[in-house]
Amino acid sequence: MKLHPTRAKKNEKSKKVGLKRALLNPSSEHGGLYAPVKLPKISDKKWRELSKLSYEKLALYIISLFKFNIDKNVFKKAVKRYKNFDKPASPVEFKKLGKNLYINELYHGPTRAFKDMALQPFGEILSSLAQEKNKNYLIMCATSGDTGPATLKTFANAKNIKVVCLYPANGTSEVQRLQMVCMKGDNLKTIGIKGDFDDAQRALKTLLASENFKAQLAKNKLSLSAANSVNFGRILFQIIYHAYAYARLLKNGKLARGESFDIIVPSGNFGNALGAYYAKKMGAKIGKIKIVSNANNILTELFNTGIYDLRGKKLLQTISPAMDILISSNIERLLFDKFGAVRTKELMDKLSKDKFYKLDKNELKALKAEFEADFCTDSKCESYIKEWMDKGVAIDPHTATCFKMADSSRINVITSTAHWVKFAPSMLKACQQSADSEKEGLNTLASKLNESAPSSIEELFDAKILHPDVIEQNEIEDKILEWIKNDNHTCQTKFY
Repeated sequence: MKLHPTRAKKNEKSKKVGLKRALLNPSSEHGGLYAPVKLPKISDKKWRELSKLSYEKLALYIISLFKFNIDKNVFKKAVKRYKNFDKPASPVEFKKLGKNLYINELYHGPTRAFKDMALQPFGEILSSLAQEKNKNYLIMCATSGDTGPATLKTFANAKNIKVVCLYPANGTSEVQRLQMVCMKGDNLKTIGIKGDFDDAQRALKTLLASENFKAQLAKNKLSLSAANSVNFGRILFQIIYHAYAYARLLKNGKLARGESFDIIVPSGNFGNALGAYYAKKMGAKIGKIKIVSNANNILTELFNTGIYDLRGKKLLQTISPAMDILISSNIERLLFDKFGAVRTKELMDKLSKDKFYKLDKNELKALKAEFEADFCTDSKCESYIKEWMDKGVAIDPHTATCFKMADSSRINVITSTAHWVKFAPSMLKACQQSADSEKEGLNTLASKLNESAPSSIEELFDAKILHPDVIEQNEIEDKILEWIKNDNHTCQTKFY
């Protein structure tokens, strides 16, 4: 399978690429991304056979259908990374919460967030490709809180790889910040910026497209790639856990033949929801994909009105910081899939120029056929957290927003994206409790739930700060190049 640029001029012949190229060079023509035109289809009969497989075997089967130009043994080695999760045989925990309500827990990996599901295998693949090409790569990452720790963790001391992670200072939870600034690895650099996630992502995209920056890296024998979901390698693995939810419902006999279910996704950059959309196109019986935003409800406006409007909008800080996003990169892949590369370029160019675009009536209808959208305020989110905490179930402030769209008349699967330990102050506030410190708050909540906080999280509060930099946005490129030039390591340290 080849991947296509998401943007094109009229009558332009775009250059299709294999996954290997898209992984190592994720930006396509005209500042766009890479995406598939046609997805492999799985029959109803085959889905029932797949429902009996382990997560690892299901992942390998789905990946094999794409027939990408990467050796299957590389993928086999990549999914072995799931052995680092809480339950090596089952990295995802699929649970029933109530009548017609299920939760797909994706946070049982090393950094306690759903980003591990894609980034653990992704890190193995990218490092393998770098070694195969005998080249060194700088992997860029911009984060709203979860991508950063997961990227740093997967690439720590990886061969042929350096990593720079940009995060918004004061724009993540304290645990997320500590995970990044305390992360050990000779090949890692974490930089806080004065701004929000959209600023960090904008800087990432600018550097990915900068020929001057690439030339400076080349002088230091480095090529450039990215770990954000602008890279299709991330999206590939995000398809799988939605397919797994469908397989589990089939295995448990919860769906009658031909019956569909809805998936609810707390959405920021839209990669998670896009994975569900692709799983549906591959034959999973998904009805509606329900997109829940926080007060930064740009996606709610898009799916309900067809308007993407950044004019006069300022990013709001909420108790669900990983969703504090106004520019959702993966919407572009959805536009491409629905309306083609020429129309996508028109829309993205207008957004860049005018900070606004509007879909026509038929285009909006096409989106509404697949998606529903709503948003959840902080106060409502807190009420959901308390409601479930009183039942002995801890729901983090991102996953909690999903209850706004739960519908007991149909089977709903909530996509749970993070462990509660990463957001203890918000959890405590929702439960109308307080603590003298975040660490004490963790223990208070753990006691209430009759469980222990993961040692990897507790240890952060006494860990040494290894990456203290917080800089202005216009200093980002110089800071990265300074680190690369001054770094005496060779990117050849052994992965542990």
